[in-house]
Amino acid sequence: MINDIILLKLGEIVLKGLNRRSFEQKLIGNINRRLSNIGKFKVYCMQSTIYVEPVDETSDMDAAFEALGKVFGIATMSRAAGCEKDAAKIAELAISYLKDDMEAAKSFKVEGKRSDKSFPMTSIELSQYVGGELAEAYPECKVDVHEPELVVHVEIRDLAAYVHAAPTPGAGGMPVGSNGIGVTLLSGGIDSPVSTYMIAKRGVRLIPVHFFSFPYTSEQAKQKVIELAEILTAYCGKMTIEIVPFTHIQEEIRAKCPEDYFTLIMRRFMMRIASRIAEANGAKAIVTGENLGQVASQTMEAMASTQAVIDLPVLQPLIGMDKEEIVQIARKIGTFETSILPYEDCCTVFTPKHPKTKPKVHEVAEIESVLDIDALVDEAVAGIERVKVG
Repeated sequence: MINDIILLKLGEIVLKGLNRRSFEQKLIGNINRRLSNIGKFKVYCMQSTIYVEPVDETSDMDAAFEALGKVFGIATMSRAAGCEKDAAKIAELAISYLKDDMEAAKSFKVEGKRSDKSFPMTSIELSQYVGGELAEAYPECKVDVHEPELVVHVEIRDLAAYVHAAPTPGAGGMPVGSNGIGVTLLSGGIDSPVSTYMIAKRGVRLIPVHFFSFPYTSEQAKQKVIELAEILTAYCGKMTIEIVPFTHIQEEIRAKCPEDYFTLIMRRFMMRIASRIAEANGAKAIVTGENLGQVASQTMEAMASTQAVIDLPVLQPLIGMDKEEIVQIARKIGTFETSILPYEDCCTVFTPKHPKTKPKVHEVAEIESVLDIDALVDEAVAGIERVKVG
């Protein structure tokens, strides 16, 4: 008997065609990395299901189940027990393995799934047989095939039969790394960690970039961003934060450009630097936490101005969301409490009283032409500090 196993059902991967196997292998690799600090596990894929078996008693199945809940590419997760494909033994296993669930529930039904068509019973016959044995063993728990409090799942698969209660929703999405590399602008606010999470969910491996303006922003502000990145590694995997020295650029903008254009020109520099980092790392897109109309730099005209200086696509997963929707996701992924710590980032430095909200691209380009743009970008890129997290 397999006393404890985790069954992971695949999400969108099952819709893939000839390259489906590469997505499965990427997901298995991500699972193995996530479990490497928890214990020794055997991980393999059969019939659109990934099996996670503990190799020895030191493997922490509770910790493994919790960690796997944050791995993108998994639709549902189940803690299960397995036995040989014999109806009597399956019923016996269900009675013992689901004892606590059956005693806690007032009603139940059994759903059978027969992936191995050589098994002599149909799915309905199997469900009826196991359901009858459970009803006899737990007479206080009534059969209700329409609205049961507990659904018992019995699966007949290639290697064994498995019994489990209702599956738990997985993280969904695509395996990180299956859809290329992106650069994500990570500030210390609420929005950018959420946008990073959402693009990682689409299978993108991310390189966080943070712009640091010491002494106008404190060392605590930088540590806050590192902490946010650490939290995100539960979903994104290991990352290296590129911390860009941004003070000189902001001081040059303040000294030589009109105040109402400060934020626009600053954002254009951020895009240029992010593009350079992307080029150096084979990244194909830049991710931002912009939200249409939230602040002055997030009008259509302002975003067109900042994006005009690069050729890469800019991914903006929060663009049409309400703030409360963003906050809900931040709470769910565990970044909210860190994001609201009172350590401000570089976007709060030299903020104009009346920022330009509807700039023309050619006007912004003309105004910033007084700056030695290439030299400032080269200086910032040369001074990048890299911090590994995860």
